[in-house]
Amino acid sequence: MAISRFLVGGVASALLLTGGLFMWQGHTQIAEEEVLPDPPPALPAIPVAAAGAPKRGPAPPALPAAKEASREERRFNRFDRDRNDKISRVELMSSRTSAFRKLDRDGNNLLTFEEWAAATGERFAGADRDRSGDLTRAEFATTAPKRAAKPKCSC
Repeated sequence: MAISRFLVGGVASALLLTGGLFMWQGHTQIAEEEVLPDPPPALPAIPVAAAGAPKRGPAPPALPAAKEASREERRFNRFDRDRNDKISRVELMSSRTSAFRKLDRDGNNLLTFEEWAAATGERFAGADRDRSGDLTRAEFATTAPKRAAKPKCSC
């Protein structure tokens, strides 16, 4: 009984595979017979200068030298994603993975509202001196992390 079921299953599988192969071949033949659309019309010719025309025009004016941004300006610009000269709370927290790890007190890679609100709310409120809800450049400068002291020698 079990052997006959096995044989019937094998024959049915072979029939399904053969039917699938024929359907696949028929689909590729239909795709090859499709007509391609006409190519786009030719573009107009590029105008050519007359024989007596000068080869080049005057030199373009020199570009003004870009002012070197200070370290603090570069840091501010990294967080000011919409370039409105203000950093919103969302902009401040968008790229702070190391800060995320510090905020995640229980280490489960999930930040609860309580963990987040306790640390970031106090820090943002402390930096937002005018209580506007946004950090200006001067306010943002107060949030810079303290730099570690470098050793005096590398012995």
